[in-house]
Amino acid sequence: MSSIPLRPFGNKSSEKVSALGFGGHHLGDAQDEKEAVRIVAEAIDGGITFFDNCWEYHRGKSEVWMGHGLSGKRDKVFLMSKVCTHGRDKHLAMQMLEESLNRLQTDHLDLWQIHGVSFYNDPDLFIRPNGAAEALEQAKQQGKVRFVGFTGHKDPRIHLKMLATGFPFDSVQMPLNPFDASFLSFQNMVLPELNKRGIAALGMKPISGHGEAVQKGVLTAEEALRYAMSLPVTTTITGMERLDVLQQNLKVAQDFQPMSEHAMRELESRCKPQAGDGRFELYKVSLKFDNPEARLAHQFPLDMQQAEVKEMLKATENTGKPFPKKQ
Repeated sequence: MSSIPLRPFGNKSSEKVSALGFGGHHLGDAQDEKEAVRIVAEAIDGGITFFDNCWEYHRGKSEVWMGHGLSGKRDKVFLMSKVCTHGRDKHLAMQMLEESLNRLQTDHLDLWQIHGVSFYNDPDLFIRPNGAAEALEQAKQQGKVRFVGFTGHKDPRIHLKMLATGFPFDSVQMPLNPFDASFLSFQNMVLPELNKRGIAALGMKPISGHGEAVQKGVLTAEEALRYAMSLPVTTTITGMERLDVLQQNLKVAQDFQPMSEHAMRELESRCKPQAGDGRFELYKVSLKFDNPEARLAHQFPLDMQQAEVKEMLKATENTGKPFPKKQ
């Protein structure tokens, strides 16, 4: 049977994970819970060991569905989730961790990451006394998480500022794709620093979010994924909300063969003319991919048309139904 290559999780441990990672956000877009559970099972059977999630994805639904999918299979995967304090205190972070553990039906995470550092004061808020940095340390000491890191898709300079705090991160997650190579480039500014320090580099958004560039014929989904997986990263995380998408990705990942340097440069050149204004990386230049928890914590206005904001508002709707009676 074909298998997905395993790669070292940085150089701080002997841990290895699959070169293709399963994105948790898209799991909440599956047709229903039964389908989500099946997708998780087939991903494991296909050789994916790295599973990504986050406390806030689909108001917790993504973690709940993944938890059900991993029931009886937890020991087969390297499980990650993220915390959404966005500058708020350690107590809130630890509360979110307990909620994630409960939803995912596990007593520990293999990796716990700060979610979505997007604003220039996020590193200062992270490292301040009683901030999220202390929560990461405490969770590690308590054995509730094995490794810790941070994520973000806005600006590579914010990632560098997070690294400059001196906190001993085990991993860093960022968007890596052919468009990123020419615009606010994490590949050029952050990835070399991670490799130099031996920190596990986790790529995400290989198809630039929702795949508009693929839909417009700039490149194929296979080209985009092969490019991202050919970079010097630990894993490339991508969303799989349907079985056909999972199978498409497994076809690339199983017995993976990296792109040649020439092919990678050619693809970058093909994408460069449309990379400069961020049209295919809107998470860098617009509110479209900003998570509402972060904007609220910073007292910034929300984009009321954003999918996550609509989910947040729907969760607070008054349905008119009476509260269930106490038994």
